[in-house]
Amino acid sequence: MDVLVLSEAEVRELLDLRALIDALASGFQALSAGELTVADRTGITLPDGLLLSMVGARDVIAVKNVTLFEGNQPPLPTHQATIALYDRATGAPVAFMGGTHITAVRTAAAAALAARELARPDARSLLVVGGGVQARCHLEALRGFEQVSVWSRRGELGPVAQDLEPAVRAADVIALTTGAPEPVIRAEWVTPGAHVSSVGFNPPGGELPRELAERSHLFVETRAAFAAPPVGCAELAGLDPEHGTELGELLAGAKPGRRSAEEITVYKAMGHVVEDAVAAELAHRRALERGVGRVVEL
Repeated sequence: MDVLVLSEAEVRELLDLRALIDALASGFQALSAGELTVADRTGITLPDGLLLSMVGARDVIAVKNVTLFEGNQPPLPTHQATIALYDRATGAPVAFMGGTHITAVRTAAAAALAARELARPDARSLLVVGGGVQARCHLEALRGFEQVSVWSRRGELGPVAQDLEPAVRAADVIALTTGAPEPVIRAEWVTPGAHVSSVGFNPPGGELPRELAERSHLFVETRAAFAAPPVGCAELAGLDPEHGTELGELLAGAKPGRRSAEEITVYKAMGHVVEDAVAAELAHRRALERGVGRVVEL
């Protein structure tokens, strides 16, 4: 069996962010339409971190393993991942690639897609809360804002918002990108008409205020997000799954998006294998077109 192996550096060069955002839109619609075979996310928790496994099949079978070790120090990432692709018809492995960059960029691309669909058309200001890899990826993915600011405890990125509460109150779009085990903002800080995205995952808690999830117009990748971790999001566990709209339903026109200029919309990401599969297939296809990577015979 010949397997194409792609390094993190090669995957980074192969993936185009704008193309990924558009491809994710198709992937989310397929997910909501029941065109994917998906297993519940599984994981193991260790004293210093956790490992999550995600499996899904559409055109190919994708298997992703990702570790989250928040205590890692640079240059070692806190999130590390690998992705394997298998032929849908035969089960034969066809590709194996670094998945750390994919994990980062697909998460930000999905948040950018949600913001494109849900933020007010006249949204002008963006606030990114966090200072790590996801904050950087969100700054790259969320484009077209007249005013952009960042708030983080360590102040790694700029331009820096000095005080978080007034920055949240002034922002049209707020992107939460932390690994915080508890809410990093308060629900009452979010002004009418704002859009909030949250991609952090740190069970048994999380960065998104429960009150904000409960009283907003809520959007998710899939209603599995309402299950308890590791399947879903800690911040949503126990809420009625019908409280949330899947992005695929919105994109297909089956469910409404923003319903008024004053409505607060929230996108809470759980991190779904459909995003990994879409990104990995895109990288694999371009690698074959360009002759990138190394073929290994197993």
